[in-house]
Amino acid sequence: MSTLKFKYICCLLILISLSACKSDKPQLTKSDYQPIVDNATDFHEALDGLTDVIVHDIFSPPVASRIYAYPCIAANEILAENKTNLLAGKLHGLTPIPITNDTLVSKEIAALAAFYKIGTQLIFSEDKMIAKAQNYFEKLDSLGIPRSVLENSKKYGAEVANHILAWAKKDNYDKTRSFSKFSISDDPARWKPTPPAYMEGIEPHWNKIRTMVLDSASQFRILPPPPFDLKEGSDFRKKTLEVYEVVNKITKDQKEIASFWDCNPFVMNQTGHIMFATKKITPGGHWMGISNIASEKAELSLANAIRVSTLVSISLFDGFIACWDEKYRSSLVRPETVINEYIDEDWVPILQTPPFPEHTSGHSVISTAAATTLTALFGDSFVFVDDVEKKYGLGIRAFESFKAASAEAAISRLYGGIHYMPAITEGVLQGEQVGALIVEELQLEKVK
Repeated sequence: MSTLKFKYICCLLILISLSACKSDKPQLTKSDYQPIVDNATDFHEALDGLTDVIVHDIFSPPVASRIYAYPCIAANEILAENKTNLLAGKLHGLTPIPITNDTLVSKEIAALAAFYKIGTQLIFSEDKMIAKAQNYFEKLDSLGIPRSVLENSKKYGAEVANHILAWAKKDNYDKTRSFSKFSISDDPARWKPTPPAYMEGIEPHWNKIRTMVLDSASQFRILPPPPFDLKEGSDFRKKTLEVYEVVNKITKDQKEIASFWDCNPFVMNQTGHIMFATKKITPGGHWMGISNIASEKAELSLANAIRVSTLVSISLFDGFIACWDEKYRSSLVRPETVINEYIDEDWVPILQTPPFPEHTSGHSVISTAAATTLTALFGDSFVFVDDVEKKYGLGIRAFESFKAASAEAAISRLYGGIHYMPAITEGVLQGEQVGALIVEELQLEKVK
C-alpha cells in the first residue's frame, strides 16, 4: 500500500470517528434544557462581568448607570411574564420589542444574548464582553443544547438589542459629548477642581439626558445649600466646621464605613512625579451588586432576577439625572477647597474628593432610590451580607435592611470629609422621591 493511500485511509477513519462522536453528543429537547437556561446564575455572572469592564474602563458614575440600564431593560422585555412586568409604554420613548413565535428560540438565551450585545456596544473594552458572551454560549453548547436553538436565540436577542439600542440612541447622550465643559470662575462659592488630579467637572450636562420615569430632571428639586458665608456663626461656616471636626476626630468604625462606600472610580495616587489611578467600582455598580445578592438569597428565577436588576438600574439612571441637575445648578464648592483656603491649608479628607460639585450627595440620592426600589421588591426587613467589593480588596458588612445600607452609604460622605451635611439630608430626600415615583409608576410588587 502506498504512503499516500495509507494517509488517506487514516484521515477517513479519523473523520468517521469524529462524526460518530458528534452524533453521540446528546441533543437535548426543550423540556431537558429549560432548567439549564432558566438559571439566574448566568445573569448574575453577566452582570458581574459588565461591572468588571466598567471598572476597567473607568466610566463615571452617571455614565455607568446608563451602561447598566439598557442591557437590563432589553433582557427584561424578552422575559417579562405579563403586562405588569413589561416596561414598553412606561419608560419614556420605549416601544414594544419585536415578537417572535419561533419554536426554536429560547427566550432565556435570547435575553442573555441581548444583554451581552448591548453591554458590548456601550463600553470601550469590547473584546472583554465578547469573550464573556462566548464563554456563556460555549458552555450551553457543551451541555448539549441544539445549535439551532442557540443560533435562533442569539438572532432574536440581537434583534431586540438593536431595538433597544435605537431607543438608547435618542437619549441625548451622544449630543452631550460635544457640549461645553464646566467653566471655572473666581467666585469662592462656586465649585473648582480638587487635588490631587484637579480634574474638570464630570458630566455637567447630564440633566439633558432623557429620563426613564421622571417627568424631567428637575421634577424633584430640593432645598438649595446654605448660602456661602464664612462669617462667625453663619450656617455655612457651621456646616463646614462640622466636616472639619468629624474628619479630625474620626473613629475606626466611621473610617471603615467611609472606605467601604467610597466607590470613586477617579481615585488618583501620587508617588513622586508619577500619578496613577486606582480602579474602583462606581456607586451604581455597588447597588447592582446588592441586587444580585438579594436575588441569589431569595433564589429568584432568571426572569425575576433580571427584573430586580432592571428596576434598580432604572432607579440609578433617574437618580443620577436628578442629582446632577442640582449639582450643576448650585455648583457649590467642596469642603476640601473651603477648609484648605480659609481654615486649615494642611487638612486632607479621609476620601479623595470626586470631580464634580457638592450638592446634593450622589451616594445619598442613588443609594436611597435603589434601596426604596429594593424594599418594594423584597420587603422592609431583608437581611443581607454585602460582599460586593470583596474582590476589590474591601471588607464585608451586614445590614438588616436595604434602607439601613443606604443610610450608611449616605452618612459615609460626611465621614469621608467630602460632603456637607445638607447635601446628605437633602440627597436622601431626593432619592426617596425618585424611588417612590418608580415604585408607583412601574407598579412594583414583591417578587417571588
